[in-house]
Amino acid sequence: MIPGFPLAFAQPLVLLGLFSLPVLWWLLRLIPPRPRRVDFPPTRMLFDIAPKEETPSRTPWWLTLLRLVLAALVIVAAAGPMWNPSLAVSGTGGPLALLIDDGWTAASHWEARMRTADDLLAQAENGNRGVALVPLSQTVQDVSVVSAGAARVQLRQLTPQPYALARSEALPMLANMVARIPDIEPVWLSDGVDAGQDRRFTADLARTLGQRKLTVINGGLPPAHGLAAAENTAGALTVKVLRSQGGEESGAVRALDLKGLPLGEARYSFKSGESETTAQFDMPVELRNDIARLEIAGERSAGAVQLLDKRWQRHTVGIISGTTTDTAQPLLAPTYYLSRALGPFADIRRPESAVPAEAMTQFLDQKLAVLVFADIGTVPAAVHERLKQWIDGGGVLVRFAGPRLAAASDDDLTPVRLRRGGRILGGTLSWDQPQHLTAFAHDSPFNGIAVPEDVTVTRQVLAEPDADLGEHTWATLADGTPLVTAARQGKGLIVLFHVTADTRWSDLPLSGSFVEMLKRVVALASAVPTEGKPGKPGTDVVPPTRVLDGFGAFVSPPSTARPIPANFSARATAEHPPGFYGPPEGQIAVNALAPADRLKALDFSPLNASQQPYRTIEPQDMRGPVLFTALALLLIDALVVFWLAGGIARLLQRRRPSSAVIALAVFGGLLAASPRVLAQSADQFALKATQQTHLAYVITGDVEADSISKMGLEGLTQFLAQRTALEAGEPMGLDIAHDELTFFPLIYWPIVPGAQKPSPEALQRIDAYMKQGGTVLFDTKDAMDAPAGAESQGPGALALREILSSLDIPELQPVSSDHVLTKTFYLLREFPGRYTGGQLWAEALPPPDEDQSDRPARAGDGVSSILITSNDLAGAWAVRSDGEPVLPMVPGDPRQREFAFRAGVNIVMYALTGNYKADQVHVPALLERLGQ
Repeated sequence: MIPGFPLAFAQPLVLLGLFSLPVLWWLLRLIPPRPRRVDFPPTRMLFDIAPKEETPSRTPWWLTLLRLVLAALVIVAAAGPMWNPSLAVSGTGGPLALLIDDGWTAASHWEARMRTADDLLAQAENGNRGVALVPLSQTVQDVSVVSAGAARVQLRQLTPQPYALARSEALPMLANMVARIPDIEPVWLSDGVDAGQDRRFTADLARTLGQRKLTVINGGLPPAHGLAAAENTAGALTVKVLRSQGGEESGAVRALDLKGLPLGEARYSFKSGESETTAQFDMPVELRNDIARLEIAGERSAGAVQLLDKRWQRHTVGIISGTTTDTAQPLLAPTYYLSRALGPFADIRRPESAVPAEAMTQFLDQKLAVLVFADIGTVPAAVHERLKQWIDGGGVLVRFAGPRLAAASDDDLTPVRLRRGGRILGGTLSWDQPQHLTAFAHDSPFNGIAVPEDVTVTRQVLAEPDADLGEHTWATLADGTPLVTAARQGKGLIVLFHVTADTRWSDLPLSGSFVEMLKRVVALASAVPTEGKPGKPGTDVVPPTRVLDGFGAFVSPPSTARPIPANFSARATAEHPPGFYGPPEGQIAVNALAPADRLKALDFSPLNASQQPYRTIEPQDMRGPVLFTALALLLIDALVVFWLAGGIARLLQRRRPSSAVIALAVFGGLLAASPRVLAQSADQFALKATQQTHLAYVITGDVEADSISKMGLEGLTQFLAQRTALEAGEPMGLDIAHDELTFFPLIYWPIVPGAQKPSPEALQRIDAYMKQGGTVLFDTKDAMDAPAGAESQGPGALALREILSSLDIPELQPVSSDHVLTKTFYLLREFPGRYTGGQLWAEALPPPDEDQSDRPARAGDGVSSILITSNDLAGAWAVRSDGEPVLPMVPGDPRQREFAFRAGVNIVMYALTGNYKADQVHVPALLERLGQ
């Protein structure tokens, strides 16, 4: 293959013939030969005679060039040029190891990657090479070499995982593989994306493989896109759109609610070389709070989905202060610091009245989710009970200390009992120096927030020490005294900062950690408590309810999924796949990308490897077009010689067309012939059909029907490979008027009402096929359209009746419970498809003899040449490449599709092994007769 150019040659050594072109140039210049010059005096009188014809002494340069091009084209055609050839491996004879990136970054173009892998398996099968399939997400499996056919079955069962790969974890497995199999040849089907966990993977892989040849398949496909860092700001909801590399492009991000209904759409655009951009939703805050899912339109992967739970909702927070300095010194008041800290992620409400009791009543009437009290000493009795009920119902009360709270008497709206007076630098309970914060505990909601080293505390209110104090503590000072405590009360939460919300007691309000701490607290406003220690949501765990598969679709949680802590905020893993965790009223979202994640292109420079792109189109044999061009040049050369010899002039003098004109007409007809017709042959079709067993379907001309037939037989072929020993090849579409039918044991024929009836010659071919032992499965697909009680009166059945009127069809009857079709592989009572109302018809069986009435199955001496159903079998078998069904089932019984596949298995096994299966189910009766 030419590097960077999609052209290859089957016999590249033939191109050495191009070196003969200079010799050919020299020979062509000598033809015709230079005339010999002889001086003869009497010829002087001939100079005045105008010659009618002249022969050049040399061939014209342009004619020589044309002939050289003609010769070059013949040499190139003999070399077997291929446009967009299949991927090439070394062909050393050793086993082939396919290292497959199967994370979410490979999901968006999974079908193209699987086609490439299938091409490599085909090459390995032709070379009789073993294959080791190594998905890089399965880092603990033992690598084993199997046949190419067995590897193809394993390949069809692979699906992309919904999390980013940690390729480095696979290095021990790869090292063990190359140690056990020294002659193995690795081929890496890469997605080309580094999600932040594999910065040194390529260098480590180079050391692991040593001097072994490595082929990397990368490029040729659009880059993967991801969503991360969604933020519900004051004016809009924004989300980062990520990619590893690429040129200019644009797209859209869609917003959906929990029911999957669209709420809005935001555009994004990348400039050339950019790997990050932003999509912004300008919507009312109430509508933004209903968004549960953001997804990139047209991108099918778990990373292209950003799930949002109530932590992303923009809550409304009411702030009430007990100080009297708000009006006199607004920039020094606690409400100023709280408003600045809460503003980026919450809507701030200020009370209309400065009286705390009236302000509390106002906010309780508005049913706010979070209330913040800044140095409120004693809660007024008029609203005390109502405030307790609000907290019990799920409200979050955040309180900050101050002189009033320190001097207040016992208050039951605090998470812990407080000492009166508090602790102050230079006071009775003094510190020698201001206290710093310690790291947050792993079970604290503040876990993960950077602890500022420059924050100090000079005064605080102290908690009375008791046995439960540690369970209620979220943050502590260096001497171990609590800085933040919390406690559950009903469904709500009470949080107390033991310092003021301004800078009088601490400079914590000046740090960025203060903003993050308040953000974590406000996010708990919608959390529902689970079993765990009171006041420590980090100790609670919630199980998965709905998770995403690799393509970004919701599925049931797999058996490997584990519960997460209630404060989980990391990226998804194999144990914690992306999705929603917890009960519906308090779901926690887990995403494939963390807010700080970015996508980068993998650096392959440390690898001593050859790189090839993915193939997106089928290989095309260029020998036909090249030879056709050479034939056209040969015709031109003949015409030029004919013209130079004066043939055209003589031809114009004649009144009737000569044989040369007829020859020109013949060449013109060849020129108009299609290159494709010249390139294709019946031998290629026969070779493909006989290398493996193939199921076949009749091409009806209806695009939708033919697509369903193809996908249906592909799904049945995959099911056969998983459940039986039959590893059939890819289904083949048939033109019954031209293609050879005898290669196929079973032909599926969907009946399309209104379609043109096949020609008599095509029907004769079908009749001969059935008489020679083939089986045709006619599917009218009208079980739901036929009148009640009249299955044979449906539109498909009427069209089939017109077709069968030209065929020699035996007597038919519904398949009975003792027919061998009900027992060839599975034990079945009926043969459902997408519908269940129709019956399966087959050739009528001869009446049983009296001594055979108790046999378990009857099938005659052969296989029925015709089967008829109206249940739309292909519609039930049709699945997409990701395994999802294409069409819904009617009426939709949970196991209807499974039984439809089983019906297909029985039909295929019956067509392949009818007599044998019939004899097997007769064995008990035969043994009984032998015993007699």
